[in-house]
Amino acid sequence: MTPPLVPAQRWWPWALAAVLPLLLFFWFRPRQAAAPADTAHEAQTLAEAPSPFAERGRGAVVSDSTRLRGVSWVGGDSITAAELEPLLKDHVSWLAQTPFGWQASATEPAIRSNFGRPSGRFGLWGESDAGIAYTARLARPKGIRTLLKPHLWVRGRSSWPGDINMTSAADWNAWFAGYTAFILHYAALAEAEHFEGLCIGTELQHATEPAHEKAWRGLIKQIRRVYHGPLTYAANWSGEYEQIKFWDALDYVGIQAYFPLSTQPNPPLDSLLRGWQPHLQKLAQWQKKIKKPIVFTEVGYKTTPDAAAKPWEWPQRLAAAAPADEATQARCYEALFRACWGLPWLKGMFIWKWYPSLQPDGSARRHADFTPQHKPAEAVLARWYGQ
Repeated sequence: MTPPLVPAQRWWPWALAAVLPLLLFFWFRPRQAAAPADTAHEAQTLAEAPSPFAERGRGAVVSDSTRLRGVSWVGGDSITAAELEPLLKDHVSWLAQTPFGWQASATEPAIRSNFGRPSGRFGLWGESDAGIAYTARLARPKGIRTLLKPHLWVRGRSSWPGDINMTSAADWNAWFAGYTAFILHYAALAEAEHFEGLCIGTELQHATEPAHEKAWRGLIKQIRRVYHGPLTYAANWSGEYEQIKFWDALDYVGIQAYFPLSTQPNPPLDSLLRGWQPHLQKLAQWQKKIKKPIVFTEVGYKTTPDAAAKPWEWPQRLAAAAPADEATQARCYEALFRACWGLPWLKGMFIWKWYPSLQPDGSARRHADFTPQHKPAEAVLARWYGQ
């Protein structure tokens, strides 16, 4: 049987009298000064922070399903469907797969390739045609698309394709002939396997100077006759993207976005955000002239205190024993997404880089490598890619 209700005028004074002392206690109790957060706590806070775009009402922009949420995939000796599952957890929707061509030196026009080799001296199985195609076939049913991004590796004292620079017109002609054969092979592979994007070159800074515009336009026409999907080129952040004259012949502007953000070690988030502003202002003004959407074809940060100073520099393997700075890496990721992810001209990005089957105690987890895997930066990535 339900008891009768007590009239409000009879019970509320007693309730107030019971609650009032508790209210007074919590209101007037002594406040303790907040203790400074340690780096692990700070990194975890960044990983769990809500998206600022949700606060600004810009979720519709960020949740655009066509935005490229990518990682740069490291090809190995094998691949299984299970190795793709962590990507789904992090809301990754694109892989950049990178086959290699090889030059003996920066002035040697001959290019060697890894077209059919399953493994061996010139590459891993995951970088061969068979490995790339198989990886893409496993990824596609999971909703993960493929950007094929061929890359030239320079042997000898140089390892950066931006150093490639022929010493004569004849050598340039030979180089372009070799590069045409190299990239048309991958255009045919991309067409046969229905890859969703093709990057026609990476950081070939001297080869993309205005003097070579005609050669690139002729090459792009040949590529389009073979491959019928979207095309981009991955230009270095430091000047190369501005010198290129053939952007109008491509679908996206690709930028290797290793912009320096701060010279100080362990920079705070507000300093990193300020560091982005001059780069983004310059990009926005330039993009209005080009009128093409931009993709960050590579972007990432080492797990080091100076990760924001020269993001393009590879960490020294000999420094692996030094303490890693996961909080700085996580702050760099947070600044990247806060500053860039909602920009209307940015089509997406590919995080450098992702190792299949990397375990929490794996070598790339322990040293200063770029990967966000098993670090607070991965949670930051997942939160933003999930928007």
